[in-house]
Amino acid sequence: MAEAWAARSALWQLTLARVREYLREPEALFWAFAFPAILTLGLGIAFRSPGRVPVRVGVEDGPGAGAIVAALEPRAGFTVERLAAGAIETALRDGRVDMVVRPGTPPAYRYDPTRAQSRLARLAVDDALERAAGREDRWTPVEQAAEVPGSRYIDWLVPGLLGLNVMSTGLWSIGFAIVETRNRKLLKRLVATPMRRRDYLAAQILARLAFLVPEAVVFLGFARLAFGVGNQGSYLACGALLFLGGISFAGLGLLIASRARTIEAVSGLLNVVMLPLWLLSGVFFPTSQFPAAMQPIIKVIPLTAFNDALRAVMLDGRSLSALPLEMGILVVWGLVSFGLALQLFRWQ
Repeated sequence: MAEAWAARSALWQLTLARVREYLREPEALFWAFAFPAILTLGLGIAFRSPGRVPVRVGVEDGPGAGAIVAALEPRAGFTVERLAAGAIETALRDGRVDMVVRPGTPPAYRYDPTRAQSRLARLAVDDALERAAGREDRWTPVEQAAEVPGSRYIDWLVPGLLGLNVMSTGLWSIGFAIVETRNRKLLKRLVATPMRRRDYLAAQILARLAFLVPEAVVFLGFARLAFGVGNQGSYLACGALLFLGGISFAGLGLLIASRARTIEAVSGLLNVVMLPLWLLSGVFFPTSQFPAAMQPIIKVIPLTAFNDALRAVMLDGRSLSALPLEMGILVVWGLVSFGLALQLFRWQ
């Protein structure tokens, strides 16, 4: 009984010490709380919903150019620019215009079919010129504007940025703290104490979990105030996912730092691990952009599972019972990483 109480007391004291150490690091607090908000603000402004984007049309100077300009300019949704023949390539390349019309009977359309905006511009211009030539529509469709919750890019982006923040702070804070303590020969002194290895490692995870809720509350609160990003699901479900994600990434941080001896070594290892996660886990763009052959690998990455689960809750309002695969992946990564770290960890 006394031994069990001593073990619990040691775990508590180690966790409390790590929390205090973390609070004394203003740089760590900046990266955990301020940087995600700054990144969200920048990306939210850069990729804000622009409303109805006008179709930018270039008309090549020459006979008949005036008639085409007169047919397009009065219509809403078009910006028309007359171009000399030598300026067409530059205007298309720089994106100043979406397409160029060369007068003739019929007119010629010059555009890049691989660009979605250019294809839409081609259809809009063709429709406008045919109407100006006397075409009559057989009917006028009924248009119904629809705004689906979570359809904006910022709505989709915020869960991914939250996942990125949980992963980054979990890996960097734990990895750097352990290696710096090892460098200062403090870990070597702990060997002489009755403290168990698993208590020390578990305290690192518990201290990390203590900051998850404040980080998420500040980040999601900022996203809601700045961009109106809401949550269609349960906040308890989000909290449970944060707990699983925090354990998963903290365990991975322990594994990375279990043998590293210098800050340079752990920095290199962290970058090697984090770079593929940044690119492959659907933080800034959907994972469906990658080839089908890569999808099985992408789906078992912990950050992919975390982002997919968080978006399912926040955007679709799904419950945790509908996400067994994603939750299972996070649990397995956490348990395996912690188990390996426990075996590989060295005090010096």
